[in-house]
Amino acid sequence: MSRKTILDVDTGTDDAVAILVAALHPDLDLIGVTTVSGNVPVENTTDNTLRVLDLINRSDIPVFPGLAHPIARRGFPGQRHFTPGTKGDMHGISLPLPEARTAAQSTSAVEYLLETLRRTTEQLTLVAVGPLSNIATAATIDPSIRDAVDDLVVMGGAHAHGNVTASAEFNVWADPEAANMVFSAGFPRLTLVTLDATHQALITRKDCATFAALETPAGHAAADLISRRIDAYSANHGARIAETAPVHDAVCVAYLLRPDIVTTRHLHVTVDTTGPVTVGRTVFDMRPNATGTPNAHVAFTADARMLVGLLVETWAHGQRSLRVPGDLTG
Repeated sequence: MSRKTILDVDTGTDDAVAILVAALHPDLDLIGVTTVSGNVPVENTTDNTLRVLDLINRSDIPVFPGLAHPIARRGFPGQRHFTPGTKGDMHGISLPLPEARTAAQSTSAVEYLLETLRRTTEQLTLVAVGPLSNIATAATIDPSIRDAVDDLVVMGGAHAHGNVTASAEFNVWADPEAANMVFSAGFPRLTLVTLDATHQALITRKDCATFAALETPAGHAAADLISRRIDAYSANHGARIAETAPVHDAVCVAYLLRPDIVTTRHLHVTVDTTGPVTVGRTVFDMRPNATGTPNAHVAFTADARMLVGLLVETWAHGQRSLRVPGDLTG
């Protein structure tokens, strides 16, 4: 039986790759996608999500637009700031995919989460790969929905170093109060996939060529989107990340299919919401005499070759491409 899953996304390039896996793997039943402001404003994350699903003929999966801002902050710089059109801009405002043919649902993301989790007769899996604004809001309105989730998988946080500041990873930093609320909400199981893990699962240009050679819409799209990420990482990080890039959000979906792709530790996690230079930092109590009840299974490592193998396996069996290979713009 396929695992019923909801994705909560702020669709830029890595979210798009995660959607391509979740919507096409036969062991996952992607019943809905909710969007949130993050990599780009929510109207663009929603449009980008529709573009991805339309590309692979999965417009049957409904998309629900979510919150346009953090739950407790106004004027907080929630989106990344790269100069559009430069190699340092890995997401852009609109993904380089054909324009969406379908429209989002009129029901909001929070309403959808509440309605779906309240009425389900079986536990669902929730994968959140953007700021946690939607999840925190839904769990605050009705804390009981947490019991309908068998695993809340979150892409976020970091131990060694952040990516938007020296301390903080972007998804947590973009709405730190929401993240702290989610970690303390009492979900029966919460799996946190950190930058420490995703930066070990680097995708290479050779891997992108393998994806493109599959001659499927998903393979071509992934090759182009990940190549764009590699260009951006090369421009922003130079020799530190040469000709490779992490695809953070895809690791979360891969974990559902191959849990051994990551290794985890069960820890107590909190988020700094007040420090002038550490706001958004995820604080892991890793002491031998740690206090506080562990609330997250935290991934610190990931297997790159296992990830690539899973991506190839998933996209090799998708619908054959009907457009000219590499033509993802019209």
